[in-house]
Amino acid sequence: MKKAHKFLISHGLSASHIDMEKLSDLFLSEMKNGLEGKESSLIMIPTYIEVKSKLAKNEPVIAIDAGGTNFRTAKVLFDDNMNLITEKLETRKMPAVDKHLTKKDFFHTMAGYLKDYINESEKIGLCFSYAVEIFPDKDGKLLEWSKEIKAPDVIGEMIGKNLLNAMGTPDKQIFLLNDTVATLLAGHAAASGKKYDTYIGFILGTGTNTCYIESNNNISKTQNLDLSKSQIINIESGNFAKVPQSDIDKLFDSTTKNPGRYTFEKMFAGGYFGGLCTTAIKAAAKEGIFTDETKNNLINLQELTTEEVNKFVSEIDLPDNPLALMLSTEEDKTAATQIIDGMIERAAKLVAINIASVILKTGKAKDPDKPVLMTIEGTTFYKLKNFQEMFESFLKDFLSGNNKRYYEIVEVKNSSLVGAAIAALVN
Repeated sequence: MKKAHKFLISHGLSASHIDMEKLSDLFLSEMKNGLEGKESSLIMIPTYIEVKSKLAKNEPVIAIDAGGTNFRTAKVLFDDNMNLITEKLETRKMPAVDKHLTKKDFFHTMAGYLKDYINESEKIGLCFSYAVEIFPDKDGKLLEWSKEIKAPDVIGEMIGKNLLNAMGTPDKQIFLLNDTVATLLAGHAAASGKKYDTYIGFILGTGTNTCYIESNNNISKTQNLDLSKSQIINIESGNFAKVPQSDIDKLFDSTTKNPGRYTFEKMFAGGYFGGLCTTAIKAAAKEGIFTDETKNNLINLQELTTEEVNKFVSEIDLPDNPLALMLSTEEDKTAATQIIDGMIERAAKLVAINIASVILKTGKAKDPDKPVLMTIEGTTFYKLKNFQEMFESFLKDFLSGNNKRYYEIVEVKNSSLVGAAIAALVN
C-alpha cells in the first residue's frame, strides 16, 4: 500500500470510510427533527416562499446577491416574451470579508453599494447567503455567520429593516431569501414548459447549502400554516453534524473562526477545502510521507486556497504554485496529489449523501418522465478536479434499487440575482 494511501486510511480521510446509507439515514432524521422543532443540526428554516409559475412582466426590481465573497447588484425585469433583462450589473466585495465591521458600518457599506439603484424600483429582492430566520413579511433575522464573515454585531439583527433604514428608504418592500432558494427559483423559471416532479437548489462554492420544497403538513414547528400548500425550506445543510470528524478535520476546524460550527461545510466547501488540504499535507510531512527536504520546506507553507490546491492537482501553472514549489521530488509531488485526490473523492461522496437524502425526503422523482430538477451553482462543484463526475457516480449508485430516483442537473447563469428578482415579483 502506498504511503499516501496509508495516510488517508489511517486518518479516516478516505471515501471508503463513509457509509452512505448510515449517513443518509442520519441526515433524514436531522431533517425531520428540524421540521418538528426538535434538537437538530439542520435548522430547516421555513422561507414562506412558494414556487409559482406566473411572473409579472416589465416590472423592474432591484436584485442583490450578498454571497460568500462578492456583493452583486442589478436592475432586473422580464420583458413581454419573458426574457430576462439585467441592467446595471455591478460586483463589489462582500462587507466584512477582509476586516471586522460594526453593525452600523456593515449596513452603511451595503447601502453605499445601492445608492445608484434607489430610484429603479420600490421592490428589492435580497439573496443573503447566510443562516437567516425568515418571517412572514419576508424580512429575516441573522442567526449566525458562516464563510468567515467578520461582523458579529449583526447577529440577531433584522437584515432587511436595517438595510432599508441605512438607505433612507424604510418604505420600500424587501424580500429576503437564501442563495439556495434563489437558485431553486431560477431553475424553476428556466425550466418553464417541462414537467418536473419537484425542485432542489444546491450551492457548493465558498460555502454550501441545500433547499427543497416541503409540504406545510410536515412543518409542525411553525404555527398557522396553510396545510394545503407547500413552501421552500432552507436546510442550512453545511451545519450537518453527524459526520464523524477525522483528527485532521478537527485540527483544521480548530483554526477557523467558529470551531465546532458548520463542520460538514468545512470538509469540502471552497472557503475551507484549501486549508483542510494544507493541514493534511503538513500532518503527512510530520509522519514521513515526504522527503526530509520537502518536510523542512512545508514548515513554512502558508494556508493554501482551494484554487491553489485545485491548480496543483490539475497541473495548472505549477511553476508558480506555492505547494508545488515546496515539493522537492517527483515522488513527493505524486504523494501530495494522491492525498488531495483522495480528499476530493471523500468530498464528492459526502455531497452525494447530502443530495440523495434531500431527494429521498421529497418522496418524489420515481418516474423517469418526471424527475427532480436540481439547480446547482458554485465554482467548487463545477471546477474542482473530477468532483462532479465522482459525485454523480456516488449519487447514481445510491439512488438505485429500492432508492431508485431520477434527476436532472441544470446550471443557471446569475441564478442568485435571478432568483432574488423572482422572489420580489411573485411573493
